[in-house]
Amino acid sequence: MRLHRSFYHIMTATLPLALAGAPAASAQAAVSPADVHFMSGMIYHHAQAVVMAGWAPTHGASQTIQTLCARILVSQNDEIAMMQQWLRDRHQEVPDPASHPMAMMMPGMLSPEQLAQLDSARGPEFDRWFLTFMIQHHQGAITMVNELLATPGAAQDGQVFRFSADVNADQTAEIGRMQKILNSLPTGGKNP
Repeated sequence: MRLHRSFYHIMTATLPLALAGAPAASAQAAVSPADVHFMSGMIYHHAQAVVMAGWAPTHGASQTIQTLCARILVSQNDEIAMMQQWLRDRHQEVPDPASHPMAMMMPGMLSPEQLAQLDSARGPEFDRWFLTFMIQHHQGAITMVNELLATPGAAQDGQVFRFSADVNADQTAEIGRMQKILNSLPTGGKNP
């Protein structure tokens, strides 16, 4: 009986410590190459949206588009920082989109020609092109989420799963808002 009590005491004293380390170990084990690819690619993807949204004040965008762009700048810069930290925490290479601008062509990303077209637009023409291209861009991010979730073993990491679900929900809602704005713009001029 004494041996049994000693064993019980040791197990109850050490088991919580062992279990405390388990989530970190299992979270690390759950990271798949698809998770790393998704987070790395989404950094480049978000960086292009930041470039596009950053043009609004200097390209004569309407107040509605400037407000939309301000929200995009805040949210996507915050998410880039989160993704970079996620990669650092897992000892993965952290992409620097500033040193390799748009190096990875991900779904929905604008071509150099499309970027030049948006950059050359001003006023209502900028608004129309911005909405058209950002809808394309957001649809690409949703495609990236769907590809991640279709990959066996991917998105088992809680942070990746939550982030991908947020991207899907947020960008789907934003596409709806942008489509309504686009449909409300006066016709005429150069249409995309």
